[in-house]
Amino acid sequence: MAVELWDVLVAAHDGTLATIKKDGRPQLSDVTYLAQREPGLIRVSTREPLAKVRNLKRDPRASLHARATTGHGYVVAEGIASFSEPAADAHDATVDELVEVYRTIRGEHPDWDDYRRVMVEDNRVVLRIQVEKVYGWHMEV
Repeated sequence: MAVELWDVLVAAHDGTLATIKKDGRPQLSDVTYLAQREPGLIRVSTREPLAKVRNLKRDPRASLHARATTGHGYVVAEGIASFSEPAADAHDATVDELVEVYRTIRGEHPDWDDYRRVMVEDNRVVLRIQVEKVYGWHMEV
C-alpha cells in the first residue's frame, strides 16, 4: 500500500501544506511540490518571509495532503522540514536547486536568466520535508 501511495504523491505535484501556528491551530497553504520516493523527500519553492516558513522554523513538523490525479483518493505525507539558504546569487546552490525543482515539475522555462534573477529578488528558499509517514487511500476506477 505505501508504494502505491507514494505513486499518488509523486504524480500529484499540487497539494495543501499544513504547519502549526503559534496558537496551535493549523495553517494551510496550497503549494506545488516535487516528491521523490527515494530519498523520501518533498521539495517546495517558497519565499523566506511567509507564515509557513516561520511556522516550520519554530516547529518543523509538516503534513502535505494531495488528491489523487487518477481514480479516487488522497495521500498525506508527514515529516520534518528543513530549508536551504535564501537565494542570494543567480548561480548559487539554492537557485540551482530551485531550477531543478521547477524543471522536474514543469519542464523548461522560457527564460532561465530571468527565472534565476526573480528567485533572488523573491528571497526564495527550498523547503525540504523528510517524509516519515505516508497514509491515505487510492482506488482506480
